[in-house]
Amino acid sequence: MTRQDAPVSPPVVLTIAGSDSGGGAGIQADLKTIEACGGFGTSAVTSVTAQNTTGVERTHVLPTEEIRGQCETVTSDFDVRAVKTGMLATAAVVDLVTDEVRATDAPAVVDPVMVAASGDRLLAREAESAYEGLIAESTLVTPNADEAAVLTDIDPDDEAEARAAGERLVELGADAALVTGGHVPGEDIVDVLVTGERVETFRHPRVDTEATHGSGCTLSSAVATRLAHGDSVVDAVSAGVDLLARAVRYNLDVGEGPGAVHHLVAARNDAARERTTERVSAVVERLVAADVSPLVPEVGANVAGATPYAERPAEAAAVEGRITRTLSGVAPNRGVRFGASTHVARTLLAARESAPELRFAVNYRYDGRVADAFDALDGPVAEFDPVAEFDPAAEGEAAGDDTAIERGVERAIEAVAETPAAVVNHAGYGDEPIAFLMAADDERLVARTHTVLDELRE
Repeated sequence: MTRQDAPVSPPVVLTIAGSDSGGGAGIQADLKTIEACGGFGTSAVTSVTAQNTTGVERTHVLPTEEIRGQCETVTSDFDVRAVKTGMLATAAVVDLVTDEVRATDAPAVVDPVMVAASGDRLLAREAESAYEGLIAESTLVTPNADEAAVLTDIDPDDEAEARAAGERLVELGADAALVTGGHVPGEDIVDVLVTGERVETFRHPRVDTEATHGSGCTLSSAVATRLAHGDSVVDAVSAGVDLLARAVRYNLDVGEGPGAVHHLVAARNDAARERTTERVSAVVERLVAADVSPLVPEVGANVAGATPYAERPAEAAAVEGRITRTLSGVAPNRGVRFGASTHVARTLLAARESAPELRFAVNYRYDGRVADAFDALDGPVAEFDPVAEFDPAAEGEAAGDDTAIERGVERAIEAVAETPAAVVNHAGYGDEPIAFLMAADDERLVARTHTVLDELRE
């Protein structure tokens, strides 16, 4: 029997950029990101580079007619919903791409690639002025601070100057400009989006890594794909910035130099949801079978399992309604779903800031006997009191709130200097201290629970 096909129609995105033989940036990064964001990637290669994680060895720019042929062949067949530009190398190529962008009605995201992350120059100096025409045709231009300085003569080393640079780019004709802050020193990375009507600021903590190869390509490709889906510029940029923040934190450790950003991080994270739910459910079943009543606090226990690249509580699966004591042992109130836990999930995510390998956690009661039983664990116990972490100068912060708890967890783990087997919150719920057993996998979490139970029953 012949099966009926069931075709899908993802929005088509055209990237016009250079090839990166190392796979972390350029056309290769663009196509990975477009696919990960639900688009269909097409391409026009402007140049071929011989590069890896340590630098660019050689560059060969294709003849403009070859580039034009690729663009026209794609646009004559595909319904291109967005265009993204990257490495263009020369003034002649910039002019050609400007003509191609002008000829299409699709939104265009211009990433003015000038220098590689390794420091190698990717745009001839005499081509810089040619960008003015392309910027005038763009829906969004996405320079980093160094590129913005070249394009606007404003060196954006703070938020106000980033806004000024963005406004200058809008004056040049761009519908919007996103001045990214990765190259600006500071604890936070601040990206500033300027449109004709508003200014939006996107802020997130800086990740301590040099593995940022492909960050600009990934961001601009993600934004272009969201525009192809029909998002507004603000929504598309917000989604792209969130994706890049996660892609940089969970970067790819490949090659001898700094690695590349993880282009597929969001897709891989989503793909792990079902398996994570199954593993949390299995832990719950084993805790019920083991009768963990001696460890369940008055408020109940919960098991949380984070996806591999989780960044927020909604990406942790947990028992809805918790696990409570019954006349015959313990039982979960309801099933397992994502977003069911706040406290356990937030504590686990806070621990992952210092020990990202941790994936699973369960909260138990904590007293002198449990503390003694913890001595048998195969890892250190990190302890903190969120009241002591309260910053009275922080606007809107209360003693023991989520911010103080997260800060306390991070400092407690830093104090033990290795991945903990448990984290103890001495403030806990009301007057009841709470302990969190943690582990990188579900088997280890159950094993640690059995270790504590055995000690308590001796």
